[in-house]
Amino acid sequence: MPKATIRRDSPADEPRVRRGYFDCRYGQLHVHNVMPGGGGFEEGTSLLCLHDPVGSARVFARFLALIGKDRSAYAPDLPGCGESDAPPPPAVLANYVAAIGDFLDSMRFRQIDVLGFRVGALLATELAATRPAQIRRVILASLPLGDAALQYPLRERLATLSQRVLALRVHDEQWDATARVREVLPAARLLDVRDPGAEPFASAPAELAEAVLDFVRN
Repeated sequence: MPKATIRRDSPADEPRVRRGYFDCRYGQLHVHNVMPGGGGFEEGTSLLCLHDPVGSARVFARFLALIGKDRSAYAPDLPGCGESDAPPPPAVLANYVAAIGDFLDSMRFRQIDVLGFRVGALLATELAATRPAQIRRVILASLPLGDAALQYPLRERLATLSQRVLALRVHDEQWDATARVREVLPAARLLDVRDPGAEPFASAPAELAEAVLDFVRN
């Protein structure tokens, strides 16, 4: 298959990352979103981006602007992060998954691709496992496979996935763990990313956008 390239538009058509609020069971969910210059009526499946709970969806800002040249994308602040309302304490993974599920239901997506970064990859895995008809493809970046402290049966949940999976291995503490996804999903695509620093979606957005678009298109 030919390698994906990001479509180059005129300045007037350049996508702009916008923000909005959506209701969920814990209050309001703050969502960063982008769509192509034509108004979002593109043929490509939309992309949902899930950040690590220690930060916010702002980490995807530069990446979203590039993805938006090709298709719509959404990056919510997880409950209690960024500008989203917090769930009742203690915040657990199930709270995040439930709130994102509320967002997907309110948007009535027939299908959507999902990308998760670090702990966000666990959320992406759980959404894919519980919504196999709605989640079309799965991208897992810096996957914390084998981290027992997260109290999530990641190997078991990964083994249930029927979707095509791309694992992005970046040079951080999860470098070796991410490669082990092939032990559970032998058919998963594994891609090493050039040394992008601690926040790859901020420091190497073009390389990651090309990799993601190549995967979701082909």
